[in-house]
Amino acid sequence: MKHLFSRYKLPVFALCGMTLLASCDKDFVEINTNPNAVSVPTTPYIFSKALYDGAANSGNKGSLLFGLMQYTTSYNDVEGFGSKYTASQVNATGGVFTNSYPNQINEVMEVIKAVKDDPSKVNLYATARIWRVYCFSRLTDLYGDIPYSDAAQGYNLSVFQPKYDTQSAIYADMLKELETAATSLDAANATTFGGSDLIYQGNVTKWKKFAYSLMLRLGMRLSKVDATAAQTWVTKAVAGGVIRDYADIAKMNYLASGQNINKNPIAWQLLNDNYLRADGVNNTEGGKYQDVFINSLKTNNDPRLGVLAVVYVNGVANSTESIQKGMPATINGTKPADFVTYSEPKQTTVLKVDAPLLLFTAAESNFLLAEAAIKGWYKTEPASVLYETGIRAAMQQWDLISGTTNVIDKSRIDSYIASHALKASGTVAEQTEQIYYQFWTGIFPDAQEVYNNYRRTGYPNLVPNVYPGNATGGKIFRRFLYPVLEQTLNRSSYTEAVQRQGVDDLLTRVWWDK
Repeated sequence: MKHLFSRYKLPVFALCGMTLLASCDKDFVEINTNPNAVSVPTTPYIFSKALYDGAANSGNKGSLLFGLMQYTTSYNDVEGFGSKYTASQVNATGGVFTNSYPNQINEVMEVIKAVKDDPSKVNLYATARIWRVYCFSRLTDLYGDIPYSDAAQGYNLSVFQPKYDTQSAIYADMLKELETAATSLDAANATTFGGSDLIYQGNVTKWKKFAYSLMLRLGMRLSKVDATAAQTWVTKAVAGGVIRDYADIAKMNYLASGQNINKNPIAWQLLNDNYLRADGVNNTEGGKYQDVFINSLKTNNDPRLGVLAVVYVNGVANSTESIQKGMPATINGTKPADFVTYSEPKQTTVLKVDAPLLLFTAAESNFLLAEAAIKGWYKTEPASVLYETGIRAAMQQWDLISGTTNVIDKSRIDSYIASHALKASGTVAEQTEQIYYQFWTGIFPDAQEVYNNYRRTGYPNLVPNVYPGNATGGKIFRRFLYPVLEQTLNRSSYTEAVQRQGVDDLLTRVWWDK
C-alpha cells in the first residue's frame, strides 16, 4: 500500500493543482478588477482638477510673495521669510515647482492627450491648451528654465529625467500655443467642458478673450528682453480682443464649506497660517499687514484701506481707516507687545473662502495697455484714459470678491482718480512708475503677477529689507530656487540648466529679466 501511494502521489497533486489553476483562471479578471476604479479617464473631471490645482499651486499660496512685495510680514522669521529673505528658509521657494508637475501640469497634459486627435473636441483641446499656457507661465516666471517639452511624459514616453527648456523657447511656444488655440475655438461647436469648466462654464468666446489677454501679459513680459517681439504680440492680442469688461474677468469660483480644494486657495492659506482665530492676538505664525502697504494706502487716501484691513479692538474687527497700522518687517523673532494694534486682512473680503479667485482682470488689461500706449505700441486710446479705467476696475472688482454691491463708494473712487491722474507731461519712466504703483495696489492679492511686473519694470519702488542673516545681501530676490531633489533625481538636466541660466540662487535673473 505504501508503494502504491508513493506511485500516485505526484499525479494526484498535479491534478489538484490543475483544477485549482483552472478555477483561478476562470475568475481572475473579475476578482482582480476594482469595481470602484475607472478604467478610462473621465476627461471633464480631470480638467476640473487641473483648474483647481493650477489656480492654487502658484507663488500666491502662502506668505512668501506677499512678504516679498511688502504686503505682509511676521515677527516669526520662518513665516516672515518673504519680507526678511531669511537664509535658513531659502529652499521653501522650491515648493511651487514640486507641487505643479504631479498636479496641474500632469492633469492638463492628460486632458490634451485624450482630446487632441478628435476634431469634434476642438474646443476642449483649445481650452486645455490655453490652461496649459497659464500653468506653465506661472512656473517659468518664477524659475526661468524649466522642464517643458518633456514634462509629464513619464508614463507615456518613459521620460523620467526631463530636460529643462530655455525660457526663451518656452515663451515662444506659449505665445504660439495661445494664438493657435484662440483661433481654433469654434462658437458653433457645442462640445465644451460645460459645467466642468470652472472658469467660464464652456463659453468659448470668453476663453478666446482669456487667451488673448494672456498673450498681452506674456507679450508685455518681453518688453525688456525683446521689444520688437513684445510689440508684435501685444498688437496681435489687442486685435484678437482682450478682457476689458467686468463680465469677462477670468475667475475661479469657490464654496464656503466642503473640502479645502473647493475654497479660495489664497484666503484659505492666509486663514490657516494666521487668521482663523480672528481676534488680532492669536495669529498662529505671527502675521500682519506690513507697514509699507498700509502706510501707502493711508498716505494716498486709498478707499480700499477699509475694505482690505481691520484692527481688532477689544476682540472686534474694526475697519476704521484712521486706526489701521502696518507692522514693520524688521521685528526680530519676538512678538511685539502692541501686536494686537496692527492691521490684518479683513475676514469678509481678503479672507473670504468662498470669494472668487481672479486670474485675469479688466484692471490688468487696462494697466498693461496703458504701458503699451506710453511706449507707442497701442494708439487707439490715450494712456491716461486706460490708466484711470484700470484704477476704477481695480476698485470695483472688490464687489465681485466681497459679494457686496458698491463696496467702495463711487464718489471716493472718482476723488481718488482725480487726485492720482497720470502726469500729462511726465516722462515714460514717471508714467510707468505711476501705472505700476496702481498695479501693486490694484492687482492685490495676485502677488505673483505684481512680482513679475516689479522685476520687469522696477516698480513699485520697494526698498529692500536689510534684515540680519538674510540670504541676498539685503536685495529683493529675482527668482525661486529649484527643489533640492532635482539635484539628485534629475542631476544632468538640472546641471545643464544652471550652467546655461546662471547659478541656482535667488539673485540670478530669468531670461526676460536680463
